[in-house]
Amino acid sequence: MNVIDDEGRRIPLPATVGRVVSLVPSLTEAVGVTEPGLLVGATDWCTHPDDLDEHGITRVRGTKNPDIEAIVALRPDLVLANAEENKPAELEKLREAGLAVYVTDIRTVDGALRSLERMLAACGLERPAWIDGARAAWDSLPLPDAPRRAVVPIWRKPWMAVGPDTFTGAVLARLGVDNVLGGDAARRSSTTANDAGDERYPRFDPAELPEHDLVVLPDEPYRFTADDGPEAFDAPSVLVSGRLLTWYGPSLLEAARVLPAQLAAAGDTAAAR
Repeated sequence: MNVIDDEGRRIPLPATVGRVVSLVPSLTEAVGVTEPGLLVGATDWCTHPDDLDEHGITRVRGTKNPDIEAIVALRPDLVLANAEENKPAELEKLREAGLAVYVTDIRTVDGALRSLERMLAACGLERPAWIDGARAAWDSLPLPDAPRRAVVPIWRKPWMAVGPDTFTGAVLARLGVDNVLGGDAARRSSTTANDAGDERYPRFDPAELPEHDLVVLPDEPYRFTADDGPEAFDAPSVLVSGRLLTWYGPSLLEAARVLPAQLAAAGDTAAAR
């Protein structure tokens, strides 16, 4: 049996997929919630579902530096990866070792749900109820009356932020929040350290940013807290779960419920200033 991944690559698979290694936390959660018995390996950063380790999976290091020998030893029928999260050279090593590698490429909310449905089908699974639930939840969200203009830092020392063409930016756009480092505003600005119009995760100087009225601070990959992050900006800040802002999969159900309320609360704080 052959399937086609998001990069258009033809992937040969056995008639039944029974052993899966996931190299991306979001994909691990998607498979683990749908059919946990399939997973035999996952990265050290895979934290969901909460009972993941109870199923006896093997940890295979990180998304950028997977343990190739350990993965090969697990004899997976399929390795799941992502075009942004995993390095092409590492994935090629797995292919050279004779493993089937399925690569997702996810940039939008709707695209995430379509991609994950195809990926789960490659694993031999029918579309799970959580995909339909997430699609309905996001389709029913009203947009705020006036869009917010936000900066979304993901690291400091050096400061880095979400730039254009990212899943995170697409999530915020669906919630009525424009990423000021994600498009034309960033291209027109000459204040950023890098060309934010071309860099997906540009460096920036907090004192030299396009006009914005909100700073969205996730707790991953850098763990921003109330005492570490907001003090660097003049605009109101909101602390959010990195999983809800940047992961795709079952987390999208919770994200549709939690993120709008958090962003609205940040707006109330700004109005009260």
